[in-house]
Amino acid sequence: MGMNAQELRALQAPIKERYREAPDAAVITLKADGSIDQDGIACKVETGRALAIAGLHPATGGSGAELCSGDMLLEALVACAGVTLKSVATALEVPLKAGRVHAEGDLDFRGTLGVDKETPVGFRAIRLRFDIDTDAPQDKIDLLIKLTERYCVVFQTLNHRPELSVEVRR
Repeated sequence: MGMNAQELRALQAPIKERYREAPDAAVITLKADGSIDQDGIACKVETGRALAIAGLHPATGGSGAELCSGDMLLEALVACAGVTLKSVATALEVPLKAGRVHAEGDLDFRGTLGVDKETPVGFRAIRLRFDIDTDAPQDKIDLLIKLTERYCVVFQTLNHRPELSVEVRR
């Protein structure tokens, strides 16, 4: 059996209290690292659990053997949204018999490959879908999804563009 709302609150209460008392303690810098592959056009990403090797998408000349960074972005969105959905469902006591999360994004590779300078590089649209099996009333489901959107880090990062910077070190 999974965690219930009371257990989740008990787990998070001291953490929330600490962040109220010391807001700076809540500011954490997450890091991702990768190493450029010496042989192929690929980058090995340390996921904390295993080694992920990213390469070119087949639509840009890749073999398809390596992970596509765009897929990884959508996978991160799905992972974050799924964890957030489960956490919010637990807190709201919305019983989920089953749940799946699906994300898909539209890219125009003419932009990526510099074929057309007017074509933007990156996803034009991303669609996130939750397929859930629950007996909860519609208003509870609406609240579940609203709060999942609000508290999903990856969703909000994509929704509100963060300040980006690039640095080169030699």
